[in-house]
Amino acid sequence: MRKLTLIAAIFVLGPLLLVAQQALDNDSVIKMMKAGLSEDLIISTVTAQAGNYNTSPDGLIALKSAGVSDKVVAAIVAKGAGPTPTAAPAPAPAPVNASGLPAGIDEVGVYYKDKSGAWVTLMPEIVNFKSGGFMKSLATDGIVKGDINGHLPGPHAKTILTLPVVMAVYVPEGIAITEYQLLRLRPSGGNSREFRSTTGGVFHSSGGASRDVVQFESTKLAPRVYQITLKQDAGKGEYGLIPPGAVSTSNLASGGKMYTMSVPE
Repeated sequence: MRKLTLIAAIFVLGPLLLVAQQALDNDSVIKMMKAGLSEDLIISTVTAQAGNYNTSPDGLIALKSAGVSDKVVAAIVAKGAGPTPTAAPAPAPAPVNASGLPAGIDEVGVYYKDKSGAWVTLMPEIVNFKSGGFMKSLATDGIVKGDINGHLPGPHAKTILTLPVVMAVYVPEGIAITEYQLLRLRPSGGNSREFRSTTGGVFHSSGGASRDVVQFESTKLAPRVYQITLKQDAGKGEYGLIPPGAVSTSNLASGGKMYTMSVPE
């Protein structure tokens, strides 16, 4: 009696053990159905095991023509469709430090983004200012301030960057990013750099105080922190960002600071 029971079990489970050794497909399901396996057992097998099913209209018609039930066909279609795709995770926010500022920015100043995406402090240079345009100021009763000519020693800045240069400016309390000026520095005398700016107002004339100004747009990253970009089309050269109040307009000559960079290519 036991021998007959064992033979019957092998006859029933044999096809199932065979298909368990390989990925299921439409033919595997038809074989299990023809071997007399129950509908529930076939569905469980389809759900639990890997499968490579043909769920095209022709494939489904072939299953029905072979006598596979609608419930089994539905299980095959569900398995062939795979898991429901999940929504892509939201991009991780930019890292911030304990004060809520972007990581790497911890005090008022200017920073640049290095190749790894980290913010690095852009060190300033000492710049010597000399007022100019005295006759212009007299002619306008002081409404248009005199030009400011800035001079920096050395032909190049110590910080060398490549375009586009992405900067972050952490402005002092009560100062707007629009009060900063991004300027192109020009060679002077072979061993220094110079630029022309204004202490207030803009004198619109060819070669005037606006000649070295580089226009920029800003994006707010955090309270008092703004990102500006020296774009690809700016071209190679020497550049500097001058903060407001860097020069005292009460003196004919004074010193201040400027955040400079060299873009060789």
